[in-house]
Amino acid sequence: MAGRESRKYTKWSETIMQKLILIGGGGHCKACIDVIEQEGIYKIVGILDKKELLGKKILEYRYIGTDDDIGKFSKEGYHFLITVGQIALSAIRKKLATILHENNAKIVTIISPRAYVSKYATIGKGTIIMHDVLVNVSVSIGEHCIVNTKVLIEHDVMIEDFCHISTSAVVNGGVKIKEGTFFGSNAVSKEYVETSSDDFIKAGTTYKGLS
Repeated sequence: MAGRESRKYTKWSETIMQKLILIGGGGHCKACIDVIEQEGIYKIVGILDKKELLGKKILEYRYIGTDDDIGKFSKEGYHFLITVGQIALSAIRKKLATILHENNAKIVTIISPRAYVSKYATIGKGTIIMHDVLVNVSVSIGEHCIVNTKVLIEHDVMIEDFCHISTSAVVNGGVKIKEGTFFGSNAVSKEYVETSSDDFIKAGTTYKGLS
C-alpha cells in the first residue's frame, strides 16, 4: 500500500463509509478507535472478544461476537482490524491473522490524519499508524504492525510483519526489525542494525544490534 498521499483523509458521509469490525477489546482497542474515528474512512460496527462481554460496550461500541464469528461477518462483507495489543509476544495477533486469511477477510490499513507518512513509504495491510507518527522515505512496514503514538521511523527502515513499535520510539536509518519484534517506548536504535525475530527491545534503551 502506498504512503499517505495515496490515501483519502476527507471525512466521508456515513452512507458510504465502509463497515469495520475490530477484533479484541482493551486499552489498545480504545486507542485504535480514536484513530479510526479521526481518519473517517471506516464506520465501526462492533467488536469481537470473549463471549462473556457480549452486549457490553467499549466507548460507544458494543461487543457483537467472538472470534468464531469472523467467518460469518467476512461472508457478509465486513472489513476487519486486529486491535489486540502486543507487548511480549505476537502469538495472539498471528493466530487472529491466520483466521482472517483463512476466511478471505477484508483487512484494513489505518493511518491517522495526524501522522506523516512519506509517499515513498509502503504500509502493509492490517497495520495501524497512530497519532503524531513520522514515517520517512523508503520505509517498508509489513502487515499487522502497530506503530504507536509519536514514533519516528527514519529513512530506509524495514519493519517485518507483526511488530509493535511502541510510543515515542526512534528507529534510525537503515534498521531492519524482524518479524514479531516489540520495540519499547522511548527506545532508540543505532543506525543500520538488525534485530532477531520476536525480539524484545526494552523501553528507554539504546539498541545497538545483535551481540
